[in-house]
Amino acid sequence: MTILVLGINHKTASVALREKVAFSEEKRLLALNQIQQQELGQNAVILSTCNRTEIYLHNKNVSPQESEHLAEACINWFAEIHQLTKSELQNCLYLHQNHQAVQHIMRVACGLDSLILGEPQILGQVKQAYQMSEEYYQQQQIPLSSELSRLLQKTFATAKRVRTETNIGESAVSVAYAACSLARQIFENMRSLNVLLVGAGETIELVSRHLLRHGVKNLMISNRTLARAEMLIKKLEGNNIQALTLEQLPLGLNQADIVITSTASPSVLITRNMVESAQQQRRYHPMLIVDIAVPRDVEESVNELDAVYHYTVDDLHNIIQRNLSEREKASRQAEQIIQQECDDYFEWLKVHQFSALIRNYRDNAEQIRQQLLEKSVQSLQQGESAEQVLQQLSYKLMNKLIHSPTQAMQTMVKNGDAKGLRAFSTALGVEDTPPL
Repeated sequence: MTILVLGINHKTASVALREKVAFSEEKRLLALNQIQQQELGQNAVILSTCNRTEIYLHNKNVSPQESEHLAEACINWFAEIHQLTKSELQNCLYLHQNHQAVQHIMRVACGLDSLILGEPQILGQVKQAYQMSEEYYQQQQIPLSSELSRLLQKTFATAKRVRTETNIGESAVSVAYAACSLARQIFENMRSLNVLLVGAGETIELVSRHLLRHGVKNLMISNRTLARAEMLIKKLEGNNIQALTLEQLPLGLNQADIVITSTASPSVLITRNMVESAQQQRRYHPMLIVDIAVPRDVEESVNELDAVYHYTVDDLHNIIQRNLSEREKASRQAEQIIQQECDDYFEWLKVHQFSALIRNYRDNAEQIRQQLLEKSVQSLQQGESAEQVLQQLSYKLMNKLIHSPTQAMQTMVKNGDAKGLRAFSTALGVEDTPPL
């Protein structure tokens, strides 16, 4: 049996190349069909995100020699479906088999192989990829192999264990997330707060999404270009989001409990006087100001004002650095959990494959018994001696049943498999096994 992972990710390839190997929904269906037709895998799961594209393949009854040819065929197919040459992919593709493949899948789902260590979104993306494959094979009336299905379910359980038993996802490791974490530490309930965001770029968009996810209801976005602020509001699809110009900043400050700013302005936008005036209007209720901009948007001396919590991008980077250290500690715990779960999966696989072997062996023996019994009944009906028929039946049945085990013993002798021969001898009740 072979479990194979073929992939490309943010560590091995540029964004330009990752874009070329991304799978749309239509292309994913085409790929699953081609994998089936070209016999590259009994089943497959295709994971395609902005940071990685990976194919998880399962094949039964593949010898080590065939496994090498299979890997080469998969690489050729991958290049062909994306209309790329093998040389373009040569230094970017990675390929893992069996134990390494299982470890890799689990590490991916747990966020240990992500651009941001421990990020949780990847688990949902792996689940979605698995669900898409399940739906495809159901429509094709092809059973999803128990080995691949068990592997993915085991992977999801492992990711849950890592989230529960370690602090891998506890600490903020992005500027946007760190800013929102600060807000949650200072204010107990985010729902009733007024938040003013200054800027309309990528960082402010990420901050907005974090805040909305944590229940913020009243959001103001102030930007030099009002149209850009309105465009961001449209993207966010949130209610109670108000667009302001920079000239309206004092109005926003008068209402804001939290101010997060990230613009490309060359000069200060929020002065000490503006914040002091706003605090008088707000009766000196606590105000959090997070200035992510470089150069800074907020005058440094605002931190001297009563009830104002002022943080700069340097403060956030210090928080992030500490949190990264915490996540790295947690990742070492996570690796141990993954190793345990990986070993557990392969133990299950051994039992599963052994059970299938025993079942096939018994089915074969039953088939032999039925065939010989039918011939014996025919001989009796034709008037042959019952004793002679029984002698022939028992002799032929013995020869047929011991033929395969005898061949297996001969193979073990040729290969010098002393351990296997000893186990075989013990099962037969033979005490002395001749030395090889």
